[in-house]
Amino acid sequence: MQFINEALLAAGALLFVAILVSAVSQRIGLPVLLVFLAVGLFATELPGAPSNPIDSGTAALIGNLALAVILLDGGLRTRVATFRMVAAPSLVLATLGVLLTSALVGVLAITLLGFDWRYGLLMGAIVGSTDAAAVFALLRAGGLRLNERVGSTLEVESGINDPMAVFLTVAMLELIRLPSASLLQIAPMFLQQMGVGLVGGWALGRLLAEVVARVRLTEGLYALLIQSGGLLIFATTNLFGGSGFLAIFLAGMIVARRRVHVTEDVLRVSDGLAWLAQAGMFLILGLFAEINGLLDVAPTALAIGIGLIVVARPLAVALVLLPFHYPRNEIAFIGWVGLRGAVPIVLGLFPLMAGIGDASLLFHITFFTVLLSLLLQGRDAAAGGAPGARDRAGQLAGAGQRIDRGARRPARADPAARAAGGARRGAAAR
Repeated sequence: MQFINEALLAAGALLFVAILVSAVSQRIGLPVLLVFLAVGLFATELPGAPSNPIDSGTAALIGNLALAVILLDGGLRTRVATFRMVAAPSLVLATLGVLLTSALVGVLAITLLGFDWRYGLLMGAIVGSTDAAAVFALLRAGGLRLNERVGSTLEVESGINDPMAVFLTVAMLELIRLPSASLLQIAPMFLQQMGVGLVGGWALGRLLAEVVARVRLTEGLYALLIQSGGLLIFATTNLFGGSGFLAIFLAGMIVARRRVHVTEDVLRVSDGLAWLAQAGMFLILGLFAEINGLLDVAPTALAIGIGLIVVARPLAVALVLLPFHYPRNEIAFIGWVGLRGAVPIVLGLFPLMAGIGDASLLFHITFFTVLLSLLLQGRDAAAGGAPGARDRAGQLAGAGQRIDRGARRPARADPAARAAGGARRGAAAR
């Protein structure tokens, strides 16, 4: 009983402190998720704290569960019409863009660390995808005003690019464990992940939408019904070899499309659960890392992180979006706001669970890269709400003031914002 009380005290104290500190971080332009990671990281250095409070399997389980909740919330808030508008560029970014980014980072890792090409590409695959939790949190809480196509491209890409990153990571691990295997032998795994994920998300999403529409429940239970149904879809799709991440995102969109019982109250509950999942996940992943391990890899990880942020991601985005005629400033912004977060860290746990050599090195380089991404990219965009900090975001997303590429009018403020602005002007006049 003493252990249970101590565990609950530690968990509650960590979450409470992290949320309080995040309020301060928003004022100075630091992303909230960076605070959660930092609190978890430094908590292990407190006197009497266990050095390894959680194992890699438990951390991966918590990470996958939290990502499922976050992606379901993202799907519930993504309109089908919006998805169709950016489906082609987002899909190319989520597949070919991740592949190019991973390859470029892999070359850098091979050069700097002297890795075998398999280990180099494994490093690239782990950090190759953007993170839904980080991107969703930034776009919703960062104070950015983007046009619909740019914001939707970023959200949809981050929601569907996990299958490619998971496939590349697992494929490289298989090639390391079985050097005689070839990429052609592993390629069907990707088709299975995408195919089963799409079919499972569409079919089971329609089934969940029908259940939600027909069942009569107390109003407060609909949010829990949708969440539990989403987790069922996530787990079932994974069991059949598909991508549960893709399936639960699509299922969320399909359920929201029916608009039956998906009320504003339900969305508020979903948003709260998504924030709880993000906070808990980043705290747990922070607890799993070691400060000494991060310091040991700092010079190399800094070079890899800068290469990813400044070269690999922007170059990959520019190449794959070229056929879709995005303006240069939109391409620059999408290339810059490719935040890394929990997904790379969770993928960084895979080598540890597989027991390959240099697994700890790979994990801590990944963790350092995520910290760097949140600190540089996340702070740059999240600081959009801070006085004097919008310049870079404004330069990169100048087209974000337009509704779409063909419409050159400024984006309209919502009615509440217009009313508040009128009230302030009236008060100033008086």
